[in-house]
Amino acid sequence: MLTQLEGSMAVARAVAACRPHVICAYPISPQTHIVEGLSAIVKAGELPGCEYVNVESEFAAMSVAIGASAAGARSYTATASQGLLFMVEAVYNASGLGLPIVMTVANRAIGAPINIWNDHTDAMSQRDSGWIQLYAETNQEAADLHVQAFKIAEELSLPVMVCMDGFILTHAVEQVDVPEVEQVARFLPPFEPRQVLDPEQPVSIGAMVGPEAFTEVRYLAHERQMQALDVIPRVAEEFRAVFDRDSGGLVRGYRLEDAETVVIALGSVLGTIKDVVDERRERGEKIGALGITSFRPFPLDAVREALGAAKRFVCVEKAFSVGIGGIVASHVRMAMSASPIANYTIVAGLGGRAILKSSLHDAFDKAVADDLPALTFLDLDHGLVERELARTRADRRSGPAAENILRDLGAVRAGSR
Repeated sequence: MLTQLEGSMAVARAVAACRPHVICAYPISPQTHIVEGLSAIVKAGELPGCEYVNVESEFAAMSVAIGASAAGARSYTATASQGLLFMVEAVYNASGLGLPIVMTVANRAIGAPINIWNDHTDAMSQRDSGWIQLYAETNQEAADLHVQAFKIAEELSLPVMVCMDGFILTHAVEQVDVPEVEQVARFLPPFEPRQVLDPEQPVSIGAMVGPEAFTEVRYLAHERQMQALDVIPRVAEEFRAVFDRDSGGLVRGYRLEDAETVVIALGSVLGTIKDVVDERRERGEKIGALGITSFRPFPLDAVREALGAAKRFVCVEKAFSVGIGGIVASHVRMAMSASPIANYTIVAGLGGRAILKSSLHDAFDKAVADDLPALTFLDLDHGLVERELARTRADRRSGPAAENILRDLGAVRAGSR
């Protein structure tokens, strides 16, 4: 049923419709409204048989989810930013043990300096943790992906991270067709764990594994991710058959027919990119967009097929690898290694900075002319950067860069009044 509500509430209702047995909750912005919403649903008696566990930290949240999942319970939690980093040891344990936990990551920047706004640095830091990572473009897709995530996780016995942009999606109020309990029941079968702790058949989990078997165990984690490349699109098709809408899958193309330039991105920025693509199409430019829903496993074949005969691709990324550059772009270059094409990385939106259509147009103008630097930081204030670099050259004890830049910004704004 179409309902006007906040993205976090849509996700909370979608998760509740999946009938989890255990919800582990520790609040951190911007995911707090999700677990608050689930708390209200459990308290109202609308989710019978579910244990809602208030824990003392994010590490405890994932630890409880691990214990619950190992005992045969459908388990869910949510986190963001520093909270995700705090639970990292347990995040790796969950995937290493092959436990089908579903977790929302309300994407937010990682400090220092402290920043509560959106970018993808938190989830990208865990791209090699062994979790499946699915990125939502809209709140509708965020709700739908959680329903699909439980099915994917439980079929493969792997944990799934559903990433949605903090504040941009979590706190946006819009119409969402919230998955109904009856529909979800037709789509998502009762949880039958592939592995479960059973007193009648005692086993150990998390045992020490030495060099004689560790490579094989890690390879199997990779093999299950490769299996997900088949499972994820199949689950999306099954979802469409029940809910009568397209959502999920590996990649989603937009106006790719005859596209010579393809803009690639993850998450909500795709909405702005599509607007820019439409405007450039109106003036006759052959340009399209490609949204990557499944970042882990990365769909090399699907990306290669989507790019087709394009002359260049431009990755717009909300995170980057310090010291080397684009993360998504490096993956796309791998997909296109047999037929390399011109490629560019635009790092944008860090720490919640607005991504303007005008700025994207300027960058795409240069990309189409093959005059864009390989790595571009959108709307970077070069004056502020040069001022701080000069300060560090002049004074060994120049002080913290973040505080210096804030003072510089204050001075600039004060002088402009």
